[in-house]
Amino acid sequence: MDIAARDQLATSQDWPLAIYRTLKSFGVSQISYVPDAGHSRLIELSHGDSAIETTVLTTEEEGVALSAGAWLGGSRAVLLMQSSGVGNCVNMLSLLSSCRFPFLTLVTMRGEWAEFNPWQVAMGKATPQALEIMGVTVLRLERPEEAEDIVSAAASLAFESDQQVAILISQRMIGRKKWTEAK
Repeated sequence: MDIAARDQLATSQDWPLAIYRTLKSFGVSQISYVPDAGHSRLIELSHGDSAIETTVLTTEEEGVALSAGAWLGGSRAVLLMQSSGVGNCVNMLSLLSSCRFPFLTLVTMRGEWAEFNPWQVAMGKATPQALEIMGVTVLRLERPEEAEDIVSAAASLAFESDQQVAILISQRMIGRKKWTEAK
């Protein structure tokens, strides 16, 4: 296997790295998030990059406002959240469409494949429709090898066409979670 093929295979297996590199190539300089295990590798990569300002949020709708403010200040921002946080953002998403702010969010899904927590199921089912009803274009990331293409397409749509875009990252991509007992 040649070096380029090996690098491509490694990147597709490390899909958070592929996402990080793609966001960098689109000039994203701000990442906001509510801590989430599904985004942990991407968060780690962002914290390790002095050219990216990372902001830990207390609630997801703060990230919507932060993304709008970043754009007004000449920067590009991305919001990382879990599907359970989408419901917290619905009212704030109206700001984006009313003012035509570009917006890109990466949403790790819960409540679908092999979910252990029944509280996650309802919002997992409602997430795509909640975003769409607020005017957000929804794309799905189902396979690691598609990460670069899908994030690139979403970033183009958001930052070059002033659109609001969410990428829903399949629960299968982040892996099965299960209850653990405190020790």
